[in-house]
Amino acid sequence: MPEPSPTDLLMLFQRAQAQFTDRVDAVGAGQWDAPALPGWSVADLVAHLTNEQLAVPLLLAGEEQDVATQVPTDTDELLGDDPLTAWETAADDALTAWAAPGALDRTVHLAGGSAPALHHLVEMTADLTVHAWDLAHAVGGITALDAELVAAALRYAEERLGDDGVPGAIEAPVDVPPGADLQTRLLARFGRRA
Repeated sequence: MPEPSPTDLLMLFQRAQAQFTDRVDAVGAGQWDAPALPGWSVADLVAHLTNEQLAVPLLLAGEEQDVATQVPTDTDELLGDDPLTAWETAADDALTAWAAPGALDRTVHLAGGSAPALHHLVEMTADLTVHAWDLAHAVGGITALDAELVAAALRYAEERLGDDGVPGAIEAPVDVPPGADLQTRLLARFGRRA
């Protein structure tokens, strides 16, 4: 299978954003405090991804990863009274930054060191994909994920994640039965049980 082009990767990112947006839109008014991940509510999960999207324009402008000091991290501050609009605004700004001429050729400065912007785009696409499942799972929503996004995220995980996950960020993989489908394998690779 040939490597996806930068344009293909940008389109996958946009689809991952849209898939996550659908999940955010499906959260009921009384579900924002529901647990989504250990230590995180549904609102915290959406705020995490909103924060990541807000950081993109700064990272692509060459800012260092202490962007965290420039982008809010507090859930209430990030989401305000309208989490969907907060998410959509941040996602639109991130997509605009990624689509700017030359953006995909840049280097971004992350907490773990400098990386090609394209690598970070692929990582964000995988993060959006897995967290779309987390969000849907937390609120009893549609957990089936876009098959092409699942394949791309699994490719990322197999190429770039260690056998122990990423301490403090991504759980170690869990076992899956032989013949498990791609989505089950992806979720397991990120320490989730479908």
